[in-house]
Amino acid sequence: MKIELKQIKISELFEGYDNNEEEGVVGYGGKLNIRPKYQREFVYKPEQQQAVIESIRKNFPLNVMYWVENDNGTYELLDGQQRTLSICTYLWGEFAVDWNGSLKFFHSLFAEEQKHILDYELMVYICSNGTDAEKIDWFKVINIAGEKLTDQEVLNAVYAGEWVTAAKRKFSKTGCLAYQIGKNYLSGSPIRQDFLATTLKWISNGQVEKYMSEHQHDTNADELWDYYEKVINWVATTFPKVRSEMKSVPWGEMYNRYGNYAYNPDTLEKDIKKLMQDSDVTKKSGIYEYLLDPHHSEKHLSIRAFDANTKRAVYEKQNGICPKCKQHFEIEDMDADHIKPWSQGGRTTEDNCQMLCKHCNRTKSCK
Repeated sequence: MKIELKQIKISELFEGYDNNEEEGVVGYGGKLNIRPKYQREFVYKPEQQQAVIESIRKNFPLNVMYWVENDNGTYELLDGQQRTLSICTYLWGEFAVDWNGSLKFFHSLFAEEQKHILDYELMVYICSNGTDAEKIDWFKVINIAGEKLTDQEVLNAVYAGEWVTAAKRKFSKTGCLAYQIGKNYLSGSPIRQDFLATTLKWISNGQVEKYMSEHQHDTNADELWDYYEKVINWVATTFPKVRSEMKSVPWGEMYNRYGNYAYNPDTLEKDIKKLMQDSDVTKKSGIYEYLLDPHHSEKHLSIRAFDANTKRAVYEKQNGICPKCKQHFEIEDMDADHIKPWSQGGRTTEDNCQMLCKHCNRTKSCK
């Protein structure tokens, strides 16, 4: 992999600048993809924009920027998007800055002041000819300044192409289709790639890089979108009542495991309502997998454990004797156990607690 440091004047960066909203932002003679289609929107605050121009006006150094060279000689801006957009939008005339006590747009500056800005040199590292693994490693190492790239944004840069562009069109824009149909079931922000990252994790069973590599040169992302729609439709049909806890459920993983099972939504709703009111269920989002899982494993629910005071009180009542093996143990060698299991209606209360030695607790038949 080749990494080259170049000094690029602002005048060169701004040449061919075009901001076409949905179609993205380009500069550097049209060769630099500043903001690819449907990627993260501009997030710098006005004071941050002002600080960028102030640094240039005073000839202070800006942080190094990072570009990736594509096979066709064009470039993707990896890190430095917000600084680059601040510069270009100022030159474009979208905002004014304090210039010696008065607000001035770029076009209202004196010729020598404009030249001072246009001649300012940006420090840019350009990466080319690297393997996917090398690029990912480098991107993660340099991802230390400004508005940090998410892991998904790094992968988008590595596997840039028609497939990524198509995927971001559906998953990575404010108010995008993925957000519209899935906002009740997923958390995070589309423009920070959370919806895309989550769906890729689901469809690939965690092998996101492998999936993106295999599909990098596809001309569309229909497979990914079709899968996402199936997941969301399945959730909405199986659990018609929307609850806030649903945003914490890994729905794609549930769909992959249980999507072929038949469930009665009305019966599920009655069970959900009952479990939501159960104070012993400490992980409410786990109710959904608990009900979908044919084994109804209590591990999904994180049933409330006995507190230290209850354990001590019961231990003293038992005089440290395990009721199963009748041997004496120190309290740290014993576990608190429900006499009547939670699954049979037993509560996490002192009168339903027994202290068992660790061996007897492990071998207890009714858990």
